[in-house]
Amino acid sequence: MRKEDIELLGDAHISTSIDTPLRADAFDKSDDEKIEVIQRHFKAIMHELGLDLNDDSLSGTPYRFAKMYVKELFYGLNPNNRPRISTFSNKYGYKKLLLEQDITIDSSCEHHFLPIVGKAHIGYIPKDKVIGLSKINRLVDYYAHRPQVQERLCLQILKDLQDALDTEDVIVIINAKHLCVSSRGIKDKQSSTTTMEYGGCFQNIEERNTVLKQIDLLRNQF
Repeated sequence: MRKEDIELLGDAHISTSIDTPLRADAFDKSDDEKIEVIQRHFKAIMHELGLDLNDDSLSGTPYRFAKMYVKELFYGLNPNNRPRISTFSNKYGYKKLLLEQDITIDSSCEHHFLPIVGKAHIGYIPKDKVIGLSKINRLVDYYAHRPQVQERLCLQILKDLQDALDTEDVIVIINAKHLCVSSRGIKDKQSSTTTMEYGGCFQNIEERNTVLKQIDLLRNQF
């Protein structure tokens, strides 16, 4: 692919699938094996940049970098790390909006591997099942901790919650800043990106507006 085409695609934020693109052998190696390989390659990158790896401050950086990628920033790539999503019978018959807002988004852009930081707001209308509130936060954190585009992140959270709750009545709103916009390229420090995915009753504009108004009311209250 030509450099011009790479630049164009990287800025387009195109998501080709709801699934994160992974090879079939993505998890054949253990985490420790991956850390060893990444450490070696990142050491070569630092060398090419002209950094002195004999310096006390830099000598451990390749290992720290590799461990951070495998164990922290991108732990969400491995399906074995998906949090257990506990649901409960809706015994009290709650049938109105449940909204969990200002959930931290701490992700990485898959085009430049720079941070995406912001907030997610998740709403659903229960039918037969409800979900523990902290489980929503854990699910968001899991999908955020992989190389992402914001559109796909929205869809992955939405689909997983719809499956877990056995209802289409779920809405996911994410507002985030992309350091690939603020730290490189146009270097716009102020702009943010909002994405929204929904199903079921939230396809009705009045139902969506109820959520958006509620987010503003709660934000102003606190």
